[in-house]
Amino acid sequence: MALRIYRYGEKVLREKALPVASVDDSLRSLADEMLDTMRESRGVGLAAQQVGRTERMCVIDIPEGCDDPEDELFNAPIRMPLKMWNPTVLAMEGSQRDKEGCLSFPGIGGSLTRAAQVTVSYLDEDNRPQMITARGFLARALQHEIDHLDGILYVDRMSAVERLSLASKLKKLARQNGGAR
Repeated sequence: MALRIYRYGEKVLREKALPVASVDDSLRSLADEMLDTMRESRGVGLAAQQVGRTERMCVIDIPEGCDDPEDELFNAPIRMPLKMWNPTVLAMEGSQRDKEGCLSFPGIGGSLTRAAQVTVSYLDEDNRPQMITARGFLARALQHEIDHLDGILYVDRMSAVERLSLASKLKKLARQNGGAR
């Protein structure tokens, strides 16, 4: 059964995630449910806040062929799907500008600049510390989901002009979900 995806205007999306002390069976099960929900919704990433939870965890699954061939080759050692607990960006390099969307913002997308390459540390489902370096679309997805865990939404990263062009849609979505902003 799919989990409910919380939308812009709902308070939980602005909450900062709480670190996970240890990955247990209930958190592994939640990660699997999040992956199912994300896939049913045709997304590539989902953070705990987007399903009404506040654990510092997210899932990402980038399908093959979604990225520049050079970036896809660079990211090849990173096995999908990613289930991450306590992810933290350790380093960022370069920049990329592209369109971005979010399951918490149905029908609303925009362009923003993010780092072209990121190094991220996290706990895997066996409580082992991991570190990955990713480029391109995967780097963008990592930054997007980790932002969610910090209570930052992708519209916060848009230029003022881009945000202004979406203002009426954002206000409407926020009102529909009980929030003013």
